[in-house]
Amino acid sequence: MRTNQSRIYVVLLVLASLIITVYVKYRNKKQGEEARQEQVIRQAERAIRAKQERYRNNDTGRRDPSRPPSDEPTRIPGFDRNRPGQLIFTKHARCRMGCRHIDEDEVREILQNGRINERKSEPAARPDPKYALEGRTRDGQEVRIIFAPSDRGMVVITVIDLDTEWPCDCK
Repeated sequence: MRTNQSRIYVVLLVLASLIITVYVKYRNKKQGEEARQEQVIRQAERAIRAKQERYRNNDTGRRDPSRPPSDEPTRIPGFDRNRPGQLIFTKHARCRMGCRHIDEDEVREILQNGRINERKSEPAARPDPKYALEGRTRDGQEVRIIFAPSDRGMVVITVIDLDTEWPCDCK
């Protein structure tokens, strides 16, 4: 009789340890899921706070037309808007200029008087750094033009109208 009771206790102990093991694994899994959900919620909250802060600071990524162009032509190291040499237009830039009704003189005007958008510029890009200048053309278009200084002159990469989406077949 004593051995039967011992066997029953052993079986009960084994069952209890299995139940505890399963419960602990389930609880850990649930805690891991909750931790992941909390992390996602924290990331979303940070993103929302950042957007709210940009909104409060009126930082929409677009140029404020009431602010004058930068008085610092070399605000970003390596960029010199007065660089000697010619303007070199890529095929893509010529196509975009045609679609958006922007001529070479307007591009030169933006190069000389436009504000550097540091958020859209890539001064560390390799092989060529790129600089985004924004401004208003003489006919009132708000534009962003991407320039890349080179040994031969200033390369115009593309021209973007920030206000109007023009139909265009450029590739």
